[in-house]
Amino acid sequence: MYVIKVKGVAKIPDYVQLRDEAFTLLAYFRVDRPDKSLEKIGLGDKAEYIMRIVQEMPFGQIKKIEV
Repeated sequence: MYVIKVKGVAKIPDYVQLRDEAFTLLAYFRVDRPDKSLEKIGLGDKAEYIMRIVQEMPFGQIKKIEV
C-alpha cells in the first residue's frame, strides 16, 4: 500500500491518499480526520500506525507501507 501526503492550499485542508499496489485510490481523507475513511476500508485497527507514518512524512512524498 502507498501513502501520499498532500499539502492543502487556501481553504483546502491537508489530506492523505492511500493507494494499493496498482496505485488505485483506496481512501482519501483529511490529515486531522482519518477515522471513518480507514474504518470504511477495513483499516480502523491500523489507524494509529498509519497516522504515525503520515505525521512523520513530509508533504508531497509517496511512501510504501505494509499493513
